[in-house]
Amino acid sequence: MGYNDSMLKPIIAPREETVTGTQAKTPSAKWALTSLSLSMLLSSLGTSSANVALPTLAQAFSASFQEVQWIVLAYLLAITTLIVSVGRLGDITGRKFLLLTGLSLFTAASVICGTTPTLWLLIVARMMQGLGAAIMMALTMALAGETVPEEKTGSAMGLLGTMSAVGTALGPSLGGVLIVGLGWRAIFLINVPLGILALLLAHRHLPVDRREPKSQRTELDMLGSLLLALTLGAYALAMTIGHGSFSLLNGSLLVAAVGGGGLFLRIEARASSPLIRLALFRAPMLSASLAMSTLVSTVVMATLVVGPFYLSRSLGLEAALVGLVMTTGPLVAALTGVPSGRVVDRFGAQRMTVVGLMGMAAGSLMLSMLPATLGIAGYIAPLVFITAGYALFQTANNTAVMKEVQPDQRGVMSGLLNLSRNLGLITGSSVMGAVFSIASATTDIQTAKAESVASGMRTTFAVAAILIVIALVIAVGSRFLSRLTSATHRTQEDVHDSK
Repeated sequence: MGYNDSMLKPIIAPREETVTGTQAKTPSAKWALTSLSLSMLLSSLGTSSANVALPTLAQAFSASFQEVQWIVLAYLLAITTLIVSVGRLGDITGRKFLLLTGLSLFTAASVICGTTPTLWLLIVARMMQGLGAAIMMALTMALAGETVPEEKTGSAMGLLGTMSAVGTALGPSLGGVLIVGLGWRAIFLINVPLGILALLLAHRHLPVDRREPKSQRTELDMLGSLLLALTLGAYALAMTIGHGSFSLLNGSLLVAAVGGGGLFLRIEARASSPLIRLALFRAPMLSASLAMSTLVSTVVMATLVVGPFYLSRSLGLEAALVGLVMTTGPLVAALTGVPSGRVVDRFGAQRMTVVGLMGMAAGSLMLSMLPATLGIAGYIAPLVFITAGYALFQTANNTAVMKEVQPDQRGVMSGLLNLSRNLGLITGSSVMGAVFSIASATTDIQTAKAESVASGMRTTFAVAAILIVIALVIAVGSRFLSRLTSATHRTQEDVHDSK
């Protein structure tokens, strides 16, 4: 295969005995997990609650929709471009210290967002808030791996997935209530007391960072971090600017992202202390986990992009009922997150990864066929399959990675997992939206006929099913390669011992 298994030992190995086990037995472990759950909830709320406020903000600042859209885009870009770098920084400087910094930054930025007199300052504050959220998202999974015993890792990942889903589901409804009752500033100020609570709990109950001797500490790869941020920023802008249309600017940004990605890989291969150890991607399981996460998130985004148009244009539902039906997905994810974690702990992460993908494939196929004959019920039932399968997949996939990766790489690997998910969501909004538009044979989906929208729906989720089947092939193939690699390594050790 071009490399020796021993090359991967510093990165992937059975988890060593650490202070984790003793920490998990103390009463503070539950409060530590509570602080991590609050951190995940806040970062998800920050993503979803601002969307509902855009019309109000456009009116408040006398701005165009394109201008106020940067309130959402600034947050998204900050998370996408920085999440891997802050994950690695946590591995180097200490994850508890950096998480406390991220919570403080997120809370302070929320105060600025809620009190700002100008739009440009609100956008800058949202970038600060996004940086804080990137730290929180990157380090919660890594710290959970240190806080709970290995046999409970799945349950911890399921809980974090539940809190993320709750934040996503709660954001629009909570934002709407706060805007009507207290004004748009309340959607940002509500984060302040929650942020302070999470900060106090994390400071009191998270395990103390273990400091390496100064001579053994590595430095953050600043050049690699900058180049990766620029590359990811170019890709995110290429996928989001233009609302689905593809112009010269989008193409130029995409070319810049491809060139930046190639240059980043070249620099990392030569760096003495790389941001990302490229040997990570030689491990079949780890590289497969990232690829599957991207594919699966692309399909999940299709339900959010295509669903509202199908429900309103083809099934003729009013806006309030469309919103109610659309909450089914996040609600199912919130209800199945913790049970998924327990199932993963009992039956194994790799097996449940495959089961979750099978559920998503079945749901995608049903969603391409049933709504046309069964109406709303034919839409909700497949959506339940997709979302429950996604919750199981995400919990199992995250658990498998966090169990295998070495402790000094948990932060950067957590960042990569979150990045793969974000890239899938960004890609899904653009690519699956384009598939839907092309399949509907219209340039303006708002005026498309019901039959055209239904046709676009069928094609989009047929493509989604194909993507999930590809993810299934990757899952099975990586499992086979991992077993083959392990068997080869054991054979080599036996031969060496016999000599």
